[in-house]
Amino acid sequence: MSDGNNMIRIQGAGKRYPMGAGEVEVLRGISLDVKKGEFVSVMGQSGSGKTTLMNLIGMLDSPSEGTILIDGNDITLKPQKELVGLRRRTVGFVFQQFHLIPSLTAYENVALPLVFAGEKDNGAVDIALERVGLSHRKEHKPAELSGGEQQRVAIARAIVMKPKILLADEPTGALDGTTGSMIISLLRSLAGEMTVIMVTHNRELAMLSDRIVNLVDGNIAE
Repeated sequence: MSDGNNMIRIQGAGKRYPMGAGEVEVLRGISLDVKKGEFVSVMGQSGSGKTTLMNLIGMLDSPSEGTILIDGNDITLKPQKELVGLRRRTVGFVFQQFHLIPSLTAYENVALPLVFAGEKDNGAVDIALERVGLSHRKEHKPAELSGGEQQRVAIARAIVMKPKILLADEPTGALDGTTGSMIISLLRSLAGEMTVIMVTHNRELAMLSDRIVNLVDGNIAE
């Protein structure tokens, strides 16, 4: 089932977590459509629900109410086992920390998702490294790479399975301004091939995306 031009459709999604005797409401009835190939930045103060929203889209967590459709699939109804396979095929993740394995080369780090999925390489790793401009560094280990290069390896790892959605949570947070801008340009170049959603505190960088979604107290501010 397809949802026309929307890759992500969120309708009335809320998220509450138990806390002590009660619960805390992190997201309150959010509705949001994101088109295929769109590059969207999510901004908001700490505690506004940005990471929770990313976790819901990334199928790492499920909403307390409402529905979320990813590429036409209602993920709110699927059992956990099915979500694991869907997430692996559909979503790539990039974080502020690079989470590279120090003992592995850039090539081996990028290959990990294929290894876990039991899939053959068939040139996918080389293509991903070329996409991020690091073919010439593929035999280097993380300690031999700059921060920006390590984040590019992390992005290559996130896209090696050709996901439909790339979720980037503060991808420039650990980098200097110039390197951060280069990473945003790279994400910008991937948009279109995939839908890119980025959480950032940096409005200047957010302006480079197609649109900005502002979260305030668990709600989307108009």
